[in-house]
Order: sequence, then structure tokens, then C-alpha cells
Amino acid sequence: MSDTPASRDEIVKLIDGAVGNANLRRHMVATEAVMRALALRLGHDPDVWGLAGLAHDLDSEETQGEVSRHGARAAQRLTELGLPADLVHAVAAHNPATGVAAESPFDVALIAADQTTGLITAAALVRPDRSLPNVKASSVRKRLREGAFARGVDRASILRCEELGLDLDEFLAIALGAMQGVAAELGLAGQ
Repeated sequence: MSDTPASRDEIVKLIDGAVGNANLRRHMVATEAVMRALALRLGHDPDVWGLAGLAHDLDSEETQGEVSRHGARAAQRLTELGLPADLVHAVAAHNPATGVAAESPFDVALIAADQTTGLITAAALVRPDRSLPNVKASSVRKRLREGAFARGVDRASILRCEELGLDLDEFLAIALGAMQGVAAELGLAGQ
């Protein structure tokens, strides 16, 4: 790992104490994987970007019902751990209700990755084998166009991938490949 003040293990301990919902925890792991892959593709530190993905919903259960605090409370806790300012900013900015603007590729990547993991997970769960390894990027793209599919997914946030210099097909392929790499951890490895 790079010179990040807090380790992944410290973030996992925070999550263990703050997040009881298993599906939310899997979403956080999926977002970590996607952020690591995006960092590698875009020439950034995968450890730092991965930690942002892992920690971004750290405060979801604590701030439930207080939308404007979600992301801000997590950012505060990550600041206390001594994490880099750009990571803290990305976590705060991933929720537009905080009023923290997405200003950097890091911020935009987290916004897009966060929503994409939900779409990809839904695409795996509708398969008879409920398996990520058998999902194709073309099916995820098709599902993206189906507004009734995974209604909670903000498609505009996913399309922000273009701000990163990635077209939608490349972005979805990167995200899907990253999630397929952690499919067992997500409970979506199939038979």
C-alpha cells in the first residue's frame, strides 16, 4: 500500500462498527474494486481511490433519513483518521445533497462507480445463475437504457464517466471486470 495514513484494515474496522447491512457492505467492496480499476486506468493511486470506494457509504446507516449528512459524516470520520484531503473530498462529494461539488476526476469517478455497481449487481441478480462472471458489458449497457430496471440507479451519474475521458462502453467494461474480480466476495460467483 502507498503512504496512505490509514490502512484498509482500519477502514474495515470502521465499517464493521458502523455498517450492519450485508448488501451495503458488499456494495462498498464492489465500489472499492471499481475505483481501484479506474485509478489504474487513469494513472492514479489505486490504494487511495480504492479506500474512497470502500469507505464512501460508511455513514449510510448512521445518517439514514438525513440525506444532507450522508457523505459529510463519513468524510469527517475519514479526516479524523488522517486520510488525504482529496479522498475525503471525493467521499463528501459523492452525495450531491451535501453541497460539496464534484471538482476532480477522483470525485467524478466515485460518483459514477457508486451508481454503476448497483446497475451491475442488478444485472447479475436477474440472471438464472445470479452470477457476475457470466454478465457481459453489452447486457449492462442494455440495462442502462431500461429506465424501469434498477430504478434507484442514477443513470446521469454513470454517464459522467465521459468527464473522465472514458466512453460508456470502456467504463462499463472496466467496472464489470473489477466486480467480476471480487465476485466471490460479493456473493455473485455463481456455481
